[in-house]
Amino acid sequence: MMAAVAICGMLSIGIPAVAQASDGSEAVVTSSRSFTPGSKVRADLLTESTATTVEKDSSWGGIESLNVPATKSQAEKDAEVRAQQAQEQAQAAASRRQSSQQVSRSAARTSTTSTTSTGIDAPVSGTGTDVVNYALQFQGIPYVFGGTDPATGFDCSGFTQYVFAHFGISLPRIAAAQGSAGVPVTDPAPGDLMVAPDGSHVGIYVGGGRMIHAPSPGKSVKVQAVYQTFNYRRLV
Repeated sequence: MMAAVAICGMLSIGIPAVAQASDGSEAVVTSSRSFTPGSKVRADLLTESTATTVEKDSSWGGIESLNVPATKSQAEKDAEVRAQQAQEQAQAAASRRQSSQQVSRSAARTSTTSTTSTGIDAPVSGTGTDVVNYALQFQGIPYVFGGTDPATGFDCSGFTQYVFAHFGISLPRIAAAQGSAGVPVTDPAPGDLMVAPDGSHVGIYVGGGRMIHAPSPGKSVKVQAVYQTFNYRRLV
């Protein structure tokens, strides 16, 4: 048995073996096999596992061009929230200021309209000439019974009440009652109030024997010559 193993081992390493020929003579049979050294195989495997070549034009399916959003820190997020809140607060404050200004302008317009309709402006000091000059601008305003507003018309006492109110002087609404205002004078001067003796009519003395007044229905405020006797009352 040991001899057979020895013979097999010899054959496996290329040692010639002797065989018996069919005619009984001995013949030499030679067997040769080449084996790759174990270290060479390991070296080739290592080379194959590490020799990976990447060409510069290789395509990676577009992954090299992906846009990955930058992640913001919590501090940056908090700063953005504060900035947004500050902007909203500023806009709200501007809106409140604009609303306040609109309300103020509306109130001023309302006050002006109310003052004009009642003929009571802020008190203004002036002379008789100032009274005449102010009254002259209302020439052409139609006579309207009970009228006290240039926008709609004047009657005689509504006209004088409106003019003198501009200078801070309050007159009664009725012509006869206006006859007790001011100081009576006998030497009339521009700006004096003129009152008919029976209290039926009033006007303002312009000077030079003329007067301005709201005459009667169908007529308008105008300047004309003094046409009858009047009592004169000095108010300025």
